[in-house]
Amino acid sequence: MTVLVTGATGFVAGHCIQELLSHGYRVRGTVRDLRNADVAHLHDIAGGRLELVQADLTSDAGWAEAAAGCTHVWHVASPFPARVPDDENEVIEPAVDGTLRVLRAARAAGVRRVVLTSSLAAVAFGHDDDRRTYTEADWTVESRVDPYVKSKTLAERAAWEFTRDGGPELVAINAGTIFGPLLNADVNTSVELIVRIMRERLPLVPRIGWSLVDVRDLARLHRLAMENPAAAGNRYVAGGRHVWAREIAAILRTAYRPRGYRIGTASMPYAVTWLIGRFDPAVRLALTFWNKQMLVSAAKAERELGWRTRPPEESVLDTAASLIEWGLVPDKQPRDRATAQ
Repeated sequence: MTVLVTGATGFVAGHCIQELLSHGYRVRGTVRDLRNADVAHLHDIAGGRLELVQADLTSDAGWAEAAAGCTHVWHVASPFPARVPDDENEVIEPAVDGTLRVLRAARAAGVRRVVLTSSLAAVAFGHDDDRRTYTEADWTVESRVDPYVKSKTLAERAAWEFTRDGGPELVAINAGTIFGPLLNADVNTSVELIVRIMRERLPLVPRIGWSLVDVRDLARLHRLAMENPAAAGNRYVAGGRHVWAREIAAILRTAYRPRGYRIGTASMPYAVTWLIGRFDPAVRLALTFWNKQMLVSAAKAERELGWRTRPPEESVLDTAASLIEWGLVPDKQPRDRATAQ
């Protein structure tokens, strides 16, 4: 069985490839440009067992060849902006059109099942009540959300509409905010908060938070959703309890203050966050989540697929450790002391 993983160089896709290879599957991954893609870490993982092909979500070229001979597709690739785009179609069009390109290629190639990496952005946004718990039965209100959230919602809706007329089977994984160890030195948007805290660039912490999922557990859920025959036609929430940014900072402070890191845990007022956001696109994007509590239930995935995600403390600390390992955050522990321990 050969599984196609789209967006192979991405944070989630790398762990998905690792999960598949560790369970004996053959893997083919897509990259936008074979000549310029950073794939050394993938080859380190694969040990020669990974095939890479060129295909871009914005073009039809390469998708038929990418899907040919594959039994399953994990459509992981999707634009994740580091800022609020000036034109919402900058993220909506590649998300929707790219998803349909992948599905058309999968259908033409006779692929059995597509596992779509969707998001809680397609479930729990745009509602009036952020105190209730959301499940797979809920859909985001598209008319009341920002472009990225809208893109994830419209892309998943397009996928379900496409498969209504026949194969391949579809399973959607609605992932929360993704933490966990990096496989290379590429900082993704979801762990930017930890980078800023560890680099001491965030002495005050904004009141934002998310339902967290560990990237390793997310990859495992993709595999479970692919392997379980009864998963076809289902959505699965992949998210743990809501965690505020201050709690993340406190976890890091406890672990890293003894090593010389000055990590603040005091709250950043909204006015200050808004002012910084005028000059910092990432902070402006974070304002979308201001004071919103993300309450979701992954009971369906737990019940039907036997899935769990690890505690947020473990994910946060493993993320921080990998940032130091890859040199993205300075290691303040003296080398001789580290060796001695």
